[in-house]
Amino acid sequence: MRSPWPAPLLLTAVVVLLGVIATSGFARIESQINGSERCIQSDGLPDHATGQFPNSGNPNSIKPQSISVCITTTPERGTRAHPVPVTGIAENGVLIRPGTADYYDASSPRGHSRDRSSGWNLDGMGARDLLGLDDQNAHVGPDGLYHYHGVAPALAGTSDDTLIGWAADGFEIHYLGDAGRSSYMLLPGARETAPGGAHDGTYNEDWTYVPGAGNLDDCNGGMIDGQYVYVATDTYPFFPRCLYGTDITRIK
Repeated sequence: MRSPWPAPLLLTAVVVLLGVIATSGFARIESQINGSERCIQSDGLPDHATGQFPNSGNPNSIKPQSISVCITTTPERGTRAHPVPVTGIAENGVLIRPGTADYYDASSPRGHSRDRSSGWNLDGMGARDLLGLDDQNAHVGPDGLYHYHGVAPALAGTSDDTLIGWAADGFEIHYLGDAGRSSYMLLPGARETAPGGAHDGTYNEDWTYVPGAGNLDDCNGGMIDGQYVYVATDTYPFFPRCLYGTDITRIK
């Protein structure tokens, strides 16, 4: 079973040569409990192979980061869902950032830009080819940050432990395979404004939350052994886009 308290990790040159990581340098993560907080320091480099960056959908190169995140170890679930741009951090120190800043834009050569006026926000997984995601459901931001939009195969199913990370409000994030069922469904019919076409999941606005359609709430949360946790799912929203905790750390 994977330990939820990863020891300080420094990948050796031998591991890098075996292709665990496709970037220069070493992946490093340190995690410790300080009082009532779990503090994680990471360079943001994954402990697994990545796709080629830059690529046709993503012009950015992976660069080491200086990530320092402290989250509560005593989370409490409130009654209000809070939207967050960064869900949390994976066990390997890579940030979980499922949303995008890209919108449909017919005037852009790429068909999308950061102009919000269309109201159609690209979903990272739904527009994975347009945004250059790799086989680990991740890509790279303009600052060189490698981050996940969906659960990475390298994180899922590698042990009997379903824990894959922690949300910014301190609750655990688990991957349960088919046992975790999102309650979001595609809207029927066609989009009423440009870009037109069927609601196929390319955009976040293609989806609607239907209480009871699955076994998870609107933040992809549910109960495991009497404890509230978030669940990474194979379908939208893939990772929580909102959090119910009362103490949320703002992760950049």
